[in-house]
Amino acid sequence: MRPVQSLTPERVECREWFIRLLKSEHRRSVLELGCGAGLEGLAFVRAGMHYCGVDRSDDSVRLARGAGLNASVARGQDLPFVDGSFSAAWAMDTLAHVPNSRIHDVVSQLVRVTAPGAPIAVGLWSGDDDETLNLEELEEPRRFLSHRSDPTVNRLFGEHGTVERFRTWPEDAGAESGPGADNTGRHYQFLVLRTPVPNQAPHPTRPHT
Repeated sequence: MRPVQSLTPERVECREWFIRLLKSEHRRSVLELGCGAGLEGLAFVRAGMHYCGVDRSDDSVRLARGAGLNASVARGQDLPFVDGSFSAAWAMDTLAHVPNSRIHDVVSQLVRVTAPGAPIAVGLWSGDDDETLNLEELEEPRRFLSHRSDPTVNRLFGEHGTVERFRTWPEDAGAESGPGADNTGRHYQFLVLRTPVPNQAPHPTRPHT
């Protein structure tokens, strides 16, 4: 079981902003992909959200359940929920471990299990579109990482809806920066994908904010 990392102030700010967005749109349920031990899940529950977390790690799910969260073991490319089960989704860091060859399968699943017009928040670490094992981790097995450039992220997610918010900030050093923390100048990418609404013409990807 990998240690639970603290969150940078920017990530906490984005989560609180997202919660305010959900409340302003009267959205009450959220699915977290890659819930880990439930650190962020507890924040959603405290905000009054109906929360469900999934993770591929049995240990993480056990810890999340021990914290009182609704959590289960599942893989992103095969989410065990009917269409439109949630009014929003939250996936911080998780999709950085999904290769480009499978990323569309996972994002399609997130779109499927959320309602039409739902916001899906995603967090990633930037890079030069390289895919590699994280050689900076000491624990084996080292995790796979896909570092995507900003244009690639906007293109990949824009194929599944409208990227209506895209924010970046430097985050590449310190334990709270997660796998790959170094001094290479990478930055964190936070985006909100708005899922398509049937019979509504798609909107072009909005400029970076």
